[in-house]
Amino acid sequence: MDRYPFEFDSSQPFIPQLGEWIADVFYDILPEAGFEVRDEQIYMAYQLERAFAEKKTIFAEAGVGTGKTLVYLLYAAAYARYMRKPAIIACADESLIEQLVKPEGDITKLIKHLNFAIDARLGKSPDQYVCLVKLDEARAREMEGTHYDEIYEGLPKFVRTPETMQSFHAYGDRKDYPDLNDEQWHKISWDSFQDCFVCDRRHRCGQTLSRDHYRASSDLIICSHDYYMEHVWTYEGRKQEGQLPLLPDHCAVVFDEGHLLETAAQKALSYNLKHTVFEEIVLRLLQGEIRESLAVLIDQAIEQSEIMFHVLENSSSEVAGSDRMKVDLTSQLLREIAKFRNLLDQIEEELVFEGELYTLNDYQFRIVEEHLEMIQKALSLFQREEAPICWTTLHKEGLTLSIMPKTVKEVLRDRVFNLRIPIVFSSATLSVDGSFHYVADSLGIQDYLSFSAASPYDYSNMMKIFAPAWREEGSFAEKMKLATQLLKQTEGRALILFRTMEDLRQFKQQSEVNGELAEYQFYYEGDQEISHLIARFQSEEPSILCAVSLWEGLDVPGPSLSNVVIWSLPFPPQDPVFMAKHQSVDNPFEEVDLPYMKLRLRQGLGRLIRTSSDQGIAAILGGTLHQADSEVARHVISVLPPGVQLSVLGE
Repeated sequence: MDRYPFEFDSSQPFIPQLGEWIADVFYDILPEAGFEVRDEQIYMAYQLERAFAEKKTIFAEAGVGTGKTLVYLLYAAAYARYMRKPAIIACADESLIEQLVKPEGDITKLIKHLNFAIDARLGKSPDQYVCLVKLDEARAREMEGTHYDEIYEGLPKFVRTPETMQSFHAYGDRKDYPDLNDEQWHKISWDSFQDCFVCDRRHRCGQTLSRDHYRASSDLIICSHDYYMEHVWTYEGRKQEGQLPLLPDHCAVVFDEGHLLETAAQKALSYNLKHTVFEEIVLRLLQGEIRESLAVLIDQAIEQSEIMFHVLENSSSEVAGSDRMKVDLTSQLLREIAKFRNLLDQIEEELVFEGELYTLNDYQFRIVEEHLEMIQKALSLFQREEAPICWTTLHKEGLTLSIMPKTVKEVLRDRVFNLRIPIVFSSATLSVDGSFHYVADSLGIQDYLSFSAASPYDYSNMMKIFAPAWREEGSFAEKMKLATQLLKQTEGRALILFRTMEDLRQFKQQSEVNGELAEYQFYYEGDQEISHLIARFQSEEPSILCAVSLWEGLDVPGPSLSNVVIWSLPFPPQDPVFMAKHQSVDNPFEEVDLPYMKLRLRQGLGRLIRTSSDQGIAAILGGTLHQADSEVARHVISVLPPGVQLSVLGE
C-alpha cells in the first residue's frame, strides 16, 4: 500500500501538497465517480488546510449537504500518514460512530473511489461491552436468565475455558445483542463501579481485546466524545499505574457535533461514589493480618458511610424530566461528609504503617489506596468556597452520588487545546446568531479559527414547517391528537423527537392504546440497541422512530424520514448541571437556555432534508409560536432554514 494517495515531493511542505490533492478529489476524481461538485465543500477544504498547517483549533460550521464529513476524513487520514500517528474522530455518541463506519458510509466511499485504503477502527466506550463478572451475576440472579445463559454460551471458546489463548479477537459489543433493551443490557455491561484492576478475566475481556485492536490503527480511531474525554481525564493516572492510556498518541482530533463536547467533558470529570462499592473495597484490608486499630477504623468508616448515604438520600429530591435528583447541601449532610473524610484520613495514616509491615497483598493494597484517594478528591470539593455540582441517582443497586467541578475549562485548556495539534469542531450548528462565542467560551477556547458554510439546498421548495396556533402550551392529549394527524398525513415515515425520556414513555403508553395508530410500526429508543433501531427504521419505510438522543447526527435520506415531529421545544433539562449553569450567569434564560434550545432545534429540524432530492414536513408542537408578542417565537423563527416560513398547523 502506498503511504500517500498522491505523489509526494519530500523536498516540499506536505500540507500544501495535500491541499492540492484534496482539491483534485473534489473537482475531478469524485465528480467522475458520479459525485456532485459542491462549492461549500471546497471552501471548507481550504479553511481546514490552514488549521492543519498552523496546528490550530477551528470551528467548521457547515450546513447539511455540504459534505463536511468527507473533507475532515481526507485531511485527518492523510495527515495521520504524514505524522505516522493516528488521528482521532470523536463523535457525539456511540450511535453516530456506527453510522460513520456503516457499509454505505463516507469512509467506505473514500476507500472505494480513491487510491486510499484508510485504516479506520472503532474505539468504543467500556460500557458498550459485556462485563464477564456482571454476566455471571445476571445468570445466577435472574429468574428469567435463560437469555443470559445463551449470551454466555455464545461467547468465544477462549472466554469460557481456561485454555491458553493461541488466537483471540474482540467480542461482546453492544451491537451484537440488538434485541436487549437498555435495562437488560445494563445488567451485563461494564459500568464505572467494576474493579477491572483485580479482575482475573481482564486479559480475556472484550473491551481489553478491543483496545489492542484499535491501538494498532495507522490512520483513524473513531470513538465517542465521552471516551475521548475519559482518555484525557485518566491519562496521567494510567501512566503512573504503568498502564497504557485509553487512546494512543495521536496527531489530530476531529470533534463531530462538537457543540456537545462540554457535556462529555463534564461527564468524564465526574466522580461517582456508592456505599456498597466502598464497603466491598475497604473490606479487602481485613483479609490480611492488620493491626486492631486499623480494623476498628475500617468498621467505623463503613458505618459512617452508611450514615452519610442515608442522610444524602433524605437530602435528595426528584427533578421533573430528569433521573438526576437534586441534593440539598444541608449542614447535617456536610457534617457527615466531614466525619467520613476524617475517618478516611486516619485510615490512610494507618496504611502508611501497614505498608511498611508488608502484611497486605501489594496489589490489593494499591487498589484500596487509589480508591480512598479518589473518594477524598471527590468529597474535598464540598470544602471549596464554590460548591461543586452534585446529584444522586437511585437504582436497584442503591444510591449513587455524582460530583463534578463547576468548570471544565482549565482541564480542557491544559490537556486538549494546548497540545499544539490540529483540532476540528465540525457541525451544522456551532454558532448562535452568527457568533461562535457560546461554544468557545463554554470550553475555554480563546484562540481559534472559524467559518460558516451554508447548506446548498433550496429548503423553501423542499420542506414545510408547522406549529399549532395555541395561545398557551398544548396539553399532552392535544399534542397526541396533532401528532396522530401528522403521522397519518405521511403514512408513518416519521421521526418524533422528545425532550425527555419521561415524555417518550408517556407517548409510548398512549400510542399503544390509540386505535388510529395501530397500523404503524413504532420503534422506541431504549427498547433495542440504537443503531439496530435506526437500521430497521430506515429499511422499513412506513415505520416511526421515537427518540430522545437523536437530535444530532441521524442521517436517514429518502422517503423513510419524511416527517419530523418536535414534541417540545428542546430547552435544557432543569437538572443540577444546568441549575449550576444558571447560577453562574447574570441572565440564565438569555445566556444558557435560549442558546441551548436554538442549537438543538436547528439540529432536530436538520434531520429531515439529507439529500437534494428529499422532501418533507416538520412540526414543532411546543410553545406558542404564532403569538406576535412571543420572544421565544422570534428566536425559533430565526433558526428556521433560509426561505422557510412557519405555517399554522391545521390550515
